[in-house]
Amino acid sequence: MSSQSPHFFSRPMVVYSLAILCTLLWGSAYPAIKTGYALLNIEAHDVASQMVFAGQRFLVAGIILIILSVLFKRSTGRITKTKVRQIVVLGLTQTSLQYIFFYLGVAFATGVKASILNATGTFFSVLLAHFIYHNDRLTQRKALGCTVGFLGVFIVNFNQSLLDFQFSLLGEGSVIFAAFILAAASIYGKKISQGIDAMVMTAWQLAIGGLALLCVGYVFGGHSGNFDFSSVALLIYLACLSSAAFALWSVLLKHNPVSTVTIFNFLVPVFGSGLSSIFLGETILEWKNIVALVLVCSGIYMVTMGKTSKTQ
Repeated sequence: MSSQSPHFFSRPMVVYSLAILCTLLWGSAYPAIKTGYALLNIEAHDVASQMVFAGQRFLVAGIILIILSVLFKRSTGRITKTKVRQIVVLGLTQTSLQYIFFYLGVAFATGVKASILNATGTFFSVLLAHFIYHNDRLTQRKALGCTVGFLGVFIVNFNQSLLDFQFSLLGEGSVIFAAFILAAASIYGKKISQGIDAMVMTAWQLAIGGLALLCVGYVFGGHSGNFDFSSVALLIYLACLSSAAFALWSVLLKHNPVSTVTIFNFLVPVFGSGLSSIFLGETILEWKNIVALVLVCSGIYMVTMGKTSKTQ
């Protein structure tokens, strides 16, 4: 890429604006998912129906991107068995497996807490990168950032008296495990995106992952609920935010140094907590939530600001 003629998605204002938009969309998913459960009468223990809901969202998101890929004539390149296998694996991990645990966790944890816990994905990415990339070793700054961030995760699980540590494998544990799966799958996806159009890759992985979730949900007795105008509108919104955010994020990562993009991850728990407070009436002004948010965001910033600009 010529320094005199930078790619459109490498221009600073474009990168900053789109990265902020992505984090805002992802942050809004927390209250939207819990609202969807309420509108469709999906109980917290009804995991199968949650999978159906997730499958519908991502299948629709994938179809939207596939249609856009055709309309914009995005090149699929030479389709090989290896590419197909890679996209299938990406869809089943980054979309299906990750969101099985994510939706399960959101059902048993508050939106505020889930949005903060999910930020641990950034720290998992740093730790995994240490063992995968020779030019992305764990430095003192990154180690300190991970420590500060996980301290925030630890604090958010205490009740107001700090005498009772509130943590469940179904709730908080599932959200953290989902974050780990996403971190690992994102590293795999970045590798795949170097040989295929990012929009095409995202479209098919969302569609494949969504279809898998839908099948799993129905096999285990899930239902889609009674859709009305509100629930349909919410499903369309969730599908659109998924297709837009994942596609834009993949493009940004493909054309920019990882550190330039990932530094904006600290905004996801901020947006998630704030929007959960506004739309779900959850309390964000408890001192533990404020302290946890500050620590998590500080940790993510410390980790990402130390990344090199080398291609990973």
